[in-house]
Amino acid sequence: MADALQVVPSADDVSTGVQNTEAIATGLADVLSDTYCLVFKTHAYHWNVEGALFYSVHNLTEEQYGNMFEAADELAERIRALGELAPHALKDVLGRSQVEDASGALSTAEMVEDLAGDHERLAHRLHALAELAGDNRDIVTEDLATARSAFHEQAAWMLRAISKS
Repeated sequence: MADALQVVPSADDVSTGVQNTEAIATGLADVLSDTYCLVFKTHAYHWNVEGALFYSVHNLTEEQYGNMFEAADELAERIRALGELAPHALKDVLGRSQVEDASGALSTAEMVEDLAGDHERLAHRLHALAELAGDNRDIVTEDLATARSAFHEQAAWMLRAISKS
């Protein structure tokens, strides 16, 4: 039993026909990092939103951060399935992410717009990942990136629709 606890995670050679697994895993790690940072930002806005649209924004952000939290696990597990190591340090996640903290206190409208912009940027990263995966015979990652992009595009649309109120 003690020996079982001494195993150190390592990259593995995987032979599934996927080409350029390291580059794809890097793209997945970038998307995972954005996802994780956006989970926190969305959750923080969820805690702090106020005003007439409180209930709508509070519930929508709860749905969104829940979805993204589950997706983070799926993204990390795909990295491992490709034989690479998933990010394992918060500083690495923060360094890879394009999600930025807002400066100062935001109104509900500013929170909603800020989140919508982050979802759009993440959708762009996912489009690039889907293209990279497709070019390298990785239909699993391509499908995952397509599904995640659809989520983020819908999230941006829903947030923008609320901000028109």
